[in-house]
Amino acid sequence: MSTADDDRIALDLLDAHLEDLWRAAVELQRGNRAVVPEAPRELGGAAADGADGADGADGAATELLRWGYGELAGIPRSPADVFARSVGSTLMEVRRRRSPWNAAALRLLEDPYVFLATGPRRHEDWAEDVLALMHREVPDPRGWLRIDGDRANHARYAVPAYPFEPPPAAEFRDRLHELEPAGAVTALAVMAEEWNEGRPVRNRPERDALLADARFLLDRYGPDARFWTNAQDAAADPARDFVQAGLEGTRVHGFITGEYTNGLDLFDELGLIAVSDEEVGVFWSFGAY
Repeated sequence: MSTADDDRIALDLLDAHLEDLWRAAVELQRGNRAVVPEAPRELGGAAADGADGADGADGAATELLRWGYGELAGIPRSPADVFARSVGSTLMEVRRRRSPWNAAALRLLEDPYVFLATGPRRHEDWAEDVLALMHREVPDPRGWLRIDGDRANHARYAVPAYPFEPPPAAEFRDRLHELEPAGAVTALAVMAEEWNEGRPVRNRPERDALLADARFLLDRYGPDARFWTNAQDAAADPARDFVQAGLEGTRVHGFITGEYTNGLDLFDELGLIAVSDEEVGVFWSFGAY
């Protein structure tokens, strides 16, 4: 196994541990009982061997591992709010530094309630690959960021793909409309909004920067990628400017569950699917109360 593979595995382990630690810290902050996981063995594989002469991507990965474990060692376990805040900050910084794609995704979508995931293209009917992502059955082929606050949600015992309750793959085309690349960029950029928040992207001073981040994220799928959305207005306008229209009031074909679970009701959504010969990306915004 190469040094790059070793470092990727080590970064995956660090990321997973920080996420588990953050979830435990949040529960403690809420006054609940939680088991705080022990840290994995520090800097396993190639990273532990030092690679003092490493440069380029390998050297950057090794340095990020050392930084992450150094921060982890210095995080105080109390008070609970400081513990949660410190772990969360370290987790987000590790993810930002891991790749420019991660950093763009966090700039655009860190705060709203969204789902972001990419998986491998394994089927002629890419809807099967989208279903695999919604059911959390496949990892990101490049080890890049996934935003999925419901991955460990107990609601998934009742609704396995929660917050999705998607139709069978054969019915996807009845609920999706193809978008031109420019329309896809605006559909992703508008997900920086929260439903009913009153801060539309079109009026923000950082509007152009958000559009640039959305364009950068979709560039991952290559110049021949195709895009679909569940927004009904795209049927008549595949170049629709979602940023100008705004998130609120978007009419869609439903992919989310109607179940009232854990005190949360999902009432709005906007989805974007990116498809290339090698990868499938799913970006989804949710409105809930």
